[in-house]
Order: sequence, then C-alpha cells, then structure tokens
Amino acid sequence: MKEALNNKVFPIISELLDTENIKGYVIGGFVRDFFLKRDCKDIDIVVLGSGLDIAEKLGKQIRCNVSLFKKFGTAMLKKDDLEIEFVGARKESYRSDSRKPIVEDGTMEDDQNRRDFTINAMAFSLNKENYGELIDPFNGMDDLANKVLKTPMDADITFSDDPLRMIRAVRFATQLGFTIEDATFEAIKRNAKRIEIVSVERISTEIEKIMMSPVPSVGFKLLDKCGLLKIMFPFMHNLKGVEVRNGRAHKDNFYHTLTVLDNVAAMDGGKLWLRWSALLHDVAKPKTKSWDDTVGWTFHGHEVVGSKMANKIFRELRLPLGTTLDYVKKMIFLHLRPIALAKEEVSDSAVRRMLFEAGDDIDDLMMLCEADITSANDAKVKKYMENFALVRRLLKEIEAKDKIRNFQPPITGEIIMERYKIPASAIIGEIKMIIKDAILDGTIANDYDEAYALMEKIAEEKGLGK
Repeated sequence: MKEALNNKVFPIISELLDTENIKGYVIGGFVRDFFLKRDCKDIDIVVLGSGLDIAEKLGKQIRCNVSLFKKFGTAMLKKDDLEIEFVGARKESYRSDSRKPIVEDGTMEDDQNRRDFTINAMAFSLNKENYGELIDPFNGMDDLANKVLKTPMDADITFSDDPLRMIRAVRFATQLGFTIEDATFEAIKRNAKRIEIVSVERISTEIEKIMMSPVPSVGFKLLDKCGLLKIMFPFMHNLKGVEVRNGRAHKDNFYHTLTVLDNVAAMDGGKLWLRWSALLHDVAKPKTKSWDDTVGWTFHGHEVVGSKMANKIFRELRLPLGTTLDYVKKMIFLHLRPIALAKEEVSDSAVRRMLFEAGDDIDDLMMLCEADITSANDAKVKKYMENFALVRRLLKEIEAKDKIRNFQPPITGEIIMERYKIPASAIIGEIKMIIKDAILDGTIANDYDEAYALMEKIAEEKGLGK
C-alpha cells in the first residue's frame, strides 16, 4: 500500500524512525479514508516508544512549529493543510466514574486493541523492512467492504471505558453510510447512561459532525433508537409522538423536524447555524400544544417561546452565544413569517417588514421556510412554492426600490431633540416608531425629506416646539 504514503512527509518520518531505531505506524482515520477514497488531512502516527523526539526532528526538517504535550506523551505539527499527531503506543484502563484513562506504555497490539472500531484500528507501517504494509488484526478491510461498524474488542467494555465512542458510532454511520453491527448497537443501548460522564463540549462537537452530514436525520434516528437522544437532548425527544382527539391528529414533530433538517442540508451549502435553526425551529411545540374544538390542534406562539428556549439550550450545550445565538433565535422567531405570506395575498408592506426584521439573513430565512413545507399533498406543496417564488421576487423588487434591508430610519433621536429643543424622553421613541412604520407600510419613501416632513406633522399634532 505504498501508494497511500505518497506524501513526501512519510519517507522523512520513516528515515527518522530508522535512525532512532524506533518502530512507527500511520493509524486510524487516514488509513480508513484512503480505502474509502475520502480526503483526510489528519495524520495519526503511533510510535513504539516516545514520539516527541521524532516530532521535534520532523518539525526542523519540514520547517514548522511543533506543539509538545509531554504530560500526555503527544506532539502536534501543522504543515500547509496537514495536521500530524505523534503518540506513543499505549494501553489504557478506566475507572467506572471517569472516561479519563490510566495510560501505560504498550505494544502495537495494545494500541490497536484500544481503538474504537475495527475500521479505525488499521495501520500502515512506516518501517524500512515493511514500509507501506497494512496491519489489520481485526479484519477492518472486510468491515469497510461490508460497510459495518463494530468494535475490535468487547463492545460493552469499549463503550463503558469511553462512552463518547457510542456517539462516534452514530456519527460514522451517518457520515459514511454504514450500519452498526447488531451486537455493537445493543451494547450502545446497554451503556447509554454512561454518556452522562462525558463533557457537554465533546458531545456537542460530535453532534455537529452528525448535523453536517449529507442526511443528518440518519444520526438522530439512531440516537433515538439506542436511547442516547433522551439523555443528551431531552428537548428533541419531547417532540416525539402523535396525539389524537376526536379523530384529529397532529404531525409527529420529531420526524417533521428531521425532514426539515434534511431539506436544509440538501440546499444550504454547509451552514451549521442554519441547520441548528432547523433543528430547533419547532422546539417549543410541546409547550404550546393545545386543543381547539373548532380548528383542532394548535401551537400558537411556538416561534416566540422557541426563540426564548434557544437561550437555555445554547448555554446547556456550551454553544457560542452572541451573534451566533442571535441568528438562531431570529430564524426561529421569524420562521412562520414567509409561510404566513405564502398563504395569503402578498402585500408590499408585509414583505418590507419581513425584510427589515431578517436583514442580511433573509435568504437563509427563505431557505428554512421552504424546507419547512413537508406536506405529503403535492398540490399543496406546489402552491406554497409558487407563492414563495412570488415572495422572493417581491423581496428583490422592494430591496432595489426602498433599500429596506438593515435600514436605519433617516430621522434620529438627536435630530428630533435638536429641532424641538427637548430632552430625551418617551415621545422621541414614539416619533421614530411612527416614521419607521410609515416607511415599512409604504406611506412614505425611505427618504430623509419625506421622513422630516412627517416628523414636523407629528410634532405639530403633539404640540412640540411651541
């Protein structure tokens, strides 16, 4: 398999290993992805001994900085688009209350035994005597061919030792289109509760990799089936189920949400936070569900409640706050707006207001709303999409004409105070609001002179400046 090691860095490492009389191997994802014909820029080198000296000498030869983590016996180099990590071969043992292992020096066999899945336990030799040879003790090549994920050793021990591997199993199944071996999946079910000892940050990282897969619903359905979803994401689990009253049922909001997420993933070009918006857009439906004898099931205000729930969810999952959270909250809050427009005759005023509130995120909002149409009624979907096309056309026309996106009303509070010699007060905000509404309603243009004239009229009515 020497063709797998055609990058010029591998012969250099091989020479260094030979000079130091140390054995070394490329292991894990790089090997797996070579056979899957997937690009991989993360290279893991396992060394039988200390890899720190080899890493430092490699850094000098290829002229790049080396980060040494002596406490863990690892080293990291970054060169161009490659990230190379050196680690000594090791064996691990675990305590029941922690996923942090007790690490000891080990053999190559020990190191491969501790790997998460057979397809990640394969290695290429970097040693002169068998350079490029595949070392595959667990028949990972067969599992690659059969698209199966299973653990090298006893699955219960593998997952109990490091519970994050359970989510990684789901993530690899989602990313690669593999199935999880039945015995391995049953072990995930038995050990699901162990996920509680894993840090939230590590869990969120794996979940986002699932979300960035081509069909992320695959992963969430697996998480639900094995019992992890209920523990990690109760807000998602609570969306499950259908209630029937008087012969009328609402849709299962869990599966609807996953369909919306898949729809967004198919057209968003890899926008992580838009996918989070899709995942959370109906998160408040369990809280807002009620029955009306006339119209049936309702979820009034779920967009408002859901926007507020995003605060708590983002904090619990240690996700970025600030502008990222603001974006997701905005998407949730506004996700019904284009749908409402598409149900009725579209007015310029309504389109102006939506454009003003969405700002530069208007295209993402429209994408989310189109993804949210999951009806099985083809005629209904066709009608919605035709109306969405009309909304998009009006958005372009109104933006070109009125420059509403992210606009600031031309009359500021300072102008009002200076003109009428009044201090800051509630009436200033009232005047600004009237002017803003007039522009959005199309009563006046987004123009300083027209806005100033309206200000004068309002001030006269309120007796200002007398």
